[in-house]
Amino acid sequence: MSPRFIHRSLIALLLALSSLAFAQDVASFEKRISVKKLANGLTLIICERPEAPVFSFFTLVDAGSAQDPMRATGLAHMFEHMAFKGTDQIGTKDYAAEKPALAKVETAYAVYIAERDKGVAADQAKLQQLEKAWKDAIAEADKYVVSNEFGKIVEQNGGEGMNAFTNYDETAYHYSFPENRLELWAYLESERFLHPVLREFYKERNVVIEERRMRTDSNPFGRLLEQFTEEAFAAHPYHRPTVGWMSDLNTFSATEAQKFFDKYYVPANMVVAVVGDLKVAQAMPMLEKYFGRLPARPQPDETTTTEPPQNSERKVVLKERTQPLYIEGYHRPDYRSKDDAVFDAISDLLSEGRTSRLYRALVRDKKIASDAEGFTGYPGVKYPHLFAFIAVPLPGHTPAEMGDAIHAEIDHLKKEDITDDELKMIKTRAKANLIRGLADNEGLATQLATYQTRYGDWRELFRSVDRIDQVSKADIRRIANEVFVDTNRTVGVIEKAGGGASPGEQSPDNSGGQGGAQ
Repeated sequence: MSPRFIHRSLIALLLALSSLAFAQDVASFEKRISVKKLANGLTLIICERPEAPVFSFFTLVDAGSAQDPMRATGLAHMFEHMAFKGTDQIGTKDYAAEKPALAKVETAYAVYIAERDKGVAADQAKLQQLEKAWKDAIAEADKYVVSNEFGKIVEQNGGEGMNAFTNYDETAYHYSFPENRLELWAYLESERFLHPVLREFYKERNVVIEERRMRTDSNPFGRLLEQFTEEAFAAHPYHRPTVGWMSDLNTFSATEAQKFFDKYYVPANMVVAVVGDLKVAQAMPMLEKYFGRLPARPQPDETTTTEPPQNSERKVVLKERTQPLYIEGYHRPDYRSKDDAVFDAISDLLSEGRTSRLYRALVRDKKIASDAEGFTGYPGVKYPHLFAFIAVPLPGHTPAEMGDAIHAEIDHLKKEDITDDELKMIKTRAKANLIRGLADNEGLATQLATYQTRYGDWRELFRSVDRIDQVSKADIRRIANEVFVDTNRTVGVIEKAGGGASPGEQSPDNSGGQGGAQ
């Protein structure tokens, strides 16, 4: 029996097995999942999964850093931090006294910022007095704080994995609890969005400032990624960093954070998915009781500036004493595009595992890179975004070589159909990846909330695999020729600074890069 026949037989077996498992999952989930949109607009999803006496949840707020106001970038991320600071009942020794103390902090800060922002015209002696008054007000408000009480309640009751994240498209909160703590969780999760208190705001803002310094300002790759993204998006809010610009971090206030919350943390903008050992008949009324308390408010208008078509290549080059790096991106439509599945298929073909085209070409065969991949969905998916390629050159090789090798693989996509075996494996892996992604409660809750938010129906999670199953070889060639063109390309490069090139390495002057952004 030939190796090729064995390979084809293995593909056929994988397809049959994954299709069977896929069908079984769809049927079982249909029976176990209930969705209810409350009168206030919030959507609840409950999935019964009694394998273990625990449950996980995922609260998705359909607002991320793309919704940050100008002069207040980083505010979506900042409120994520604030959501763990407690409520008027949690995290305070005496809220009746704390509330006016926090109001005095905001009044003092507004006066201080107004004087500071006069720039060279600011009265420096007065500025120092105002800063002291503001910090004194903070110290007075801090007397009423019970630090980390929200987190301690979760941990003391068996909660695990308490975390949250903010990206360009959304903000999400998640952790897991024993099944007998469902009502406690429903109270805690709803209460922090019903009665949030932005205590220790400026202390936490300093934490975010340090986060920016560590991950971006002091990190060459972070600096490159920020400047690359800014260069790729001239008009759309995707050009703003999620962590925020430093000047904004040093300016925005708790008052502005509250306004952001009031505008975007509305029930109609939230989906809460709960998965685990619970019964819909008992759980749904309980969740309605707590989450139904959130007041209905209008869903925010999230329309943004449309990124104009790119008509020339753009390039950012950083010269650093660090590992060289190459990244490039091409504009593509948002996730609702009829060709979204084609981009997913191309990403799989180029980057899925050690048999992927980029790994084989750059890492295994040419031995010029330690890693290489292509991926869609950068920096988000809600709006038109990028299909990106990234490669890390090995010593003795340059970022320019990475670009040339990537472009050679792109040319193959444009000129030659992928093989039947490659197309079958793409479709097989899509089914297998879906099944793996649903294996645990947290992963399933994440997927359900995400697809319900993006499409209005969690079943689109399974239909996404159907769409990949319909992708043809001609589709892949068509998209490669339409999207991966020079005038639609933004390039980001880290080149070695000083000391000349490493042995066998071209000098930076010969690599085609120029200092700064073009």
